[in-house]
Amino acid sequence: MIHELGYRLADNSRLLRRLFDDRVRSLGLTAAQARLLLSLHREPGKNQAFYAEKLEIEPITLTRIVDRMEDAGWVERKPDPSDRRARMVQLTTKSHNIVSQLRDKVENMFEEVLDGFSEDDRRSLGSLLDRIGSNLYAARDMELTNG
Repeated sequence: MIHELGYRLADNSRLLRRLFDDRVRSLGLTAAQARLLLSLHREPGKNQAFYAEKLEIEPITLTRIVDRMEDAGWVERKPDPSDRRARMVQLTTKSHNIVSQLRDKVENMFEEVLDGFSEDDRRSLGSLLDRIGSNLYAARDMELTNG
């Protein structure tokens, strides 16, 4: 029974990622670009290394994504005042419209995914997912410490 939950979580995660990819493609974005825009909106003022780690991609891959997005006028780089080798990435004024559309797409997607869930169900699910996340971080930390 327990191992079945793992498969179900992984399968649902894969399906959600695929749905997200399909939805953001309609805005002319790749999934990586959309995830970066959402991360920049949610956690502004960080350097490229932070966003690469957050998106779980290699720094050189993020650099290429940022290059294309900077050319399109959606993001800009600025020097990091605390590390002269690092560059901060931030949204531009031009990107606010696409971020708004992106957030609407994601919100609508989750309304579909959570169709039939009451507010209590949604709160309970959020709480359970937070607990799973905390346990995953603790297990990862333990693995890194012992491994």
